[in-house]
Amino acid sequence: MIDGVPTREEALSLLHEYTKTDSLRKHALAVEAVMRAYAGKFGEDENIYGLAGLLHDFDYEMYPNADQHPYVGNKILAEKGYPDVVRQAIMGHAPYTNVPRETRMAKCLFACDELAGFIIAIALVRPTKLEGLEVSSVRKKLKDKAFARSVSRDDIRNGIAELGIPEDEHISFVIKALQNNANILGLS
Repeated sequence: MIDGVPTREEALSLLHEYTKTDSLRKHALAVEAVMRAYAGKFGEDENIYGLAGLLHDFDYEMYPNADQHPYVGNKILAEKGYPDVVRQAIMGHAPYTNVPRETRMAKCLFACDELAGFIIAIALVRPTKLEGLEVSSVRKKLKDKAFARSVSRDDIRNGIAELGIPEDEHISFVIKALQNNANILGLS
């Protein structure tokens, strides 16, 4: 722990303790990558943004119900000394908690979570994975309600609106951040 903030290694260990499936671990890494990229763009703390991305769903596998996730995870993170700003962002990523997304980090997490998962789903059905993926392809798949039907299109739209970045720019940014981390995501 540096300056009272748990390290990425500690966060990764916590993720692995609670999350056993490869797909959910990769989702965490994908959201972390996008969050770190946004922190860099905004001149904010990449480690703090990264922690929020990495741990936003760490409790989901063990506590998947809406009355548990992310509440149980929030309690665990509080006990382990994670900063309030990280915990608030994680609470806010689940709209049903009604925790307001007041910080730019919280807005980023909400805007990146579902979209990163959706883009990964697209990459998994493409022969070239993330390589060459265009915004227009993502937009087309967003209109296809049968594709990745568990992904909330409303959350994606609302997240982009809250973040205040044009939709195409946000989609492009998320694609690029994921492309830059394709190796760790197993999508190169």
